[in-house]
Amino acid sequence: MVSSDPAASNGSKDEKDIGLPSYSPAPTQAEGAQRPENWATRNGLNLDSFKKRDYGTGIVELDRSMKPRHLHMIAIGGSIGAGFFVGSGSALATGGPATLLIDFLIIGIMMFNVVYALGELAVMYPVSGGFYTYATRFIDPSWGFAMGWNYVLQWAVVVPLELTVCSISISYWNAEINSAVWITVFYVFIIIINVFGTLGYAEEEFWASLLKLSATVVFMFISLVCVLGGGPEGGWYDHYYGARLWYDPGAFRHGFRGFCAVFVTAAFSFSGTELVGLAAAEAANPAKSLPGAIKQVFWRITLFYILGLTFVGLLIPSDDPHLLNATSSNDVAASPFVLVGQYAGLNGFNHFMNFIILVSVVSIGVSGVYGGSRTLTALAQQGYAPKIFSYVDRSGRPTFSVGALLAFGLLAYLNLAAAGPTIFNWLLALSGLAALFTWGSICLSHIRFRRAWAYHGHTLDEIPFKAVGGVYGSWLGLILVILVLIAQFYVAICPPSGGFNDASGFFQSYLAFPVVILFWLGGYLWKRTGWLRTHQIDVDTGRREVDWDEINEYRMQLAAQPAWLRISNALF
Repeated sequence: MVSSDPAASNGSKDEKDIGLPSYSPAPTQAEGAQRPENWATRNGLNLDSFKKRDYGTGIVELDRSMKPRHLHMIAIGGSIGAGFFVGSGSALATGGPATLLIDFLIIGIMMFNVVYALGELAVMYPVSGGFYTYATRFIDPSWGFAMGWNYVLQWAVVVPLELTVCSISISYWNAEINSAVWITVFYVFIIIINVFGTLGYAEEEFWASLLKLSATVVFMFISLVCVLGGGPEGGWYDHYYGARLWYDPGAFRHGFRGFCAVFVTAAFSFSGTELVGLAAAEAANPAKSLPGAIKQVFWRITLFYILGLTFVGLLIPSDDPHLLNATSSNDVAASPFVLVGQYAGLNGFNHFMNFIILVSVVSIGVSGVYGGSRTLTALAQQGYAPKIFSYVDRSGRPTFSVGALLAFGLLAYLNLAAAGPTIFNWLLALSGLAALFTWGSICLSHIRFRRAWAYHGHTLDEIPFKAVGGVYGSWLGLILVILVLIAQFYVAICPPSGGFNDASGFFQSYLAFPVVILFWLGGYLWKRTGWLRTHQIDVDTGRREVDWDEINEYRMQLAAQPAWLRISNALF
C-alpha cells in the first residue's frame, strides 16, 4: 500500500503502473505481492492460505481480483439495504412524503459530489483504506487517525445490527423460532463469504446488488400501475390513487423538527456508497474501471432512491398504523415496500419484498466486514493500529482485521437479553452520524488536494479523471454535510415528538460527534501533528504514472463527437 504520509511513501512502481484508455499495465507478479499458484490457496480454501503472504519486491498488500463489473454493481447497488427498504418507513412517519423526498434528494446531491471527489482521488491514489489516508495526506494526520477509527467503528456496529435485522426479517414468516437461531445462521454465512476474501465479497455484492436493483425496478413498475388505479380488485389501489396522500394526511409531519429528523435516516440509507472507492484498491485496473463505476452512482440516486421513495410517498399514508406502531426502525412489518404489496392485494409480493430485504441486509453485513477490515488494515500499516492487524494471508485476506470485525457480530446476541434493546440503541448511536464525517472529510480532502495541486504548479489537464462539479461540487458537498450535522444537533435537543430531550436522548442522537472528537484528540496526542499547510502537502509521491499520449488521443476523439454523445459519455 502506498503510504499517505509523504515522508513514508515510497511511490513504488507496482502502485503506479495502471491504465485508462491508457494507464500503464498492472504490476507484474515479480514486482507485487506473490500470488500462490495453487488454486485452493489462492481462493482461501485450505490451511496453507492462512499463512502470511510473500510480498516479493512490492508492497501491494491486498488482493487485486475485483473486476469492472464488480465495481459497477457495488457503485449502483452496494449500499441499498435496511435504511432504504425499512428505515424509509420510519422516515415517512416522522416527516411525511414531501420531507422524505426532499431530504433524500439533498443527501443524494451531497453523495453525488462526495463520490465524484472520491473518484478523482482514488484514480490517482488508489490505496487501501482510502478515505482515512486522504484525510491524513491532505488535511491533518490526527484527523485522518480519527476518520480511520471512526469508519472502523461505524462498520463494526453495523455488522451486529444487520444480523439482528436478518432475524427480524425471518420472524415476518415465522416468529416462533428463537432469533438466536437465525442470527447464528446468517453469522456463519457472512463468515463463509469472508473466507473467499475479496472475490467472495465482490461476487456476493454483484449478485445481491443485481437482485436488489431488479426487485426495485419491479416495485416501481407495480407502484406506477397502483398509483394509476390498476391494482387488483378489492385492494387499496383498484381505483385512481394519484397524489391524494400528499393532501390527506398531508405532505409534511412534525414541521421543521420532522424535516430535520429525517436527514439521519437518509444519511444511514446512503452509508456504504463510498465503498466503491475502497474497493478500487483491490481492482486489477482501478483507473480504467473506477470512473465508469462512479458515474453509476448518479443513476442509483436518481432512479432507485428518488423515484422509489416518490412512489412510497404516493402509496403509503404517513400516519399508517404499521409505521406508527413499529417496534423499532428496523421492523420489517413496517417497511413501505412490504406494505404496498400487502395493501394492493398482490398475493406473495409482500413476501417477495421481505426476501429482498433479507438479501439486502445480509449484503450490508458482508460489506461491513469488508469495509471495516480493510480500513483497520490500513490503519495498522500506518502505525495507527496494533501491528497484528497489518497481517495479510496468502489468499489476500487481512485475516486478523476480518476476525476483529466478525467478532463484533457477536454483539447481535445482546438483543436477546432483557436490556439488549437499550444497549443496542447506544451502539447504534455510535454509527448514526459516523458516515457524515467520512463524507465531509472526502470533500475537504479533495478541496485541499486541488489547492496543493495548483500550488505545486500542476494544471487540471494533468488529472486523469476529474470530478464533474470540480472543487465547487466538493464545497457544496461539505456545506451540506455541515448543515445536516447542525440539523441533527437541533433534533437531538428538540425531537419531532415535541418538548426537549434529556441527556440520554441527546447523546443517543448525537453520540458520534463527541466520539469523533475523542478519536481526533487521541490521534493528536499520539502523533503530535496538526493541520497541514498547503506547501507541506505532497501531491506527487505515490501518484500513478499514466500514458498521456494515449489519454490525450482519447480526449481528442471525445471532443470530436457530437454533443449528445459527449453528454452520454459523461453520464454513463
